[in-house]
Amino acid sequence: MPNRNRRLLIALVAVDILLLLLVVIFFDIKALYSSQIAYVTATLVMIASLLSYKRMVNARVAHNIITTDDSKDVIDRLEDPYDLYSEDVPQDEEKAFAQVLKEEKQKLKENRRSVFQTIKDTKAALSVYRLGAYGLLILGFMYLNRHGLLDISSYIFSLGLPFVLLLAVLLTDKQTAIH
Repeated sequence: MPNRNRRLLIALVAVDILLLLLVVIFFDIKALYSSQIAYVTATLVMIASLLSYKRMVNARVAHNIITTDDSKDVIDRLEDPYDLYSEDVPQDEEKAFAQVLKEEKQKLKENRRSVFQTIKDTKAALSVYRLGAYGLLILGFMYLNRHGLLDISSYIFSLGLPFVLLLAVLLTDKQTAIH
């Protein structure tokens, strides 16, 4: 795992240096500012997301919390997501509609999650790392826009580059693991 992180960091730094050189050689100062602010803030968002999800998964593993139901295979989940045709549940055709509705409402009440459980699951989405990184992304865009330094094409290109690198590193790891 640390090997993957090291390779990702090396790839991010190498591509940033290459991006910096290409923009300095072929474009103006607006493209330089836009590309660097977008690339750095997008990288921070990506790293913050990875860290927050890692912390969330480690906490769930430590507390033995399982959130998926592996009792059904993939085809059953796709064809019957609400378990309407399950063989385990007896099908009573003679029940009144009102009775069936009341039972289904009771099942929904039993499966309802508490506010505490919902907050525990949203910790990764609302982590300080991610909120800070997104705040920097927004502030960087606003700074560039306010000072007339925003080159939208280089900004958008540089914004997507770290995520493409992450996918490339993960896919090459997967390919080397298969072979």
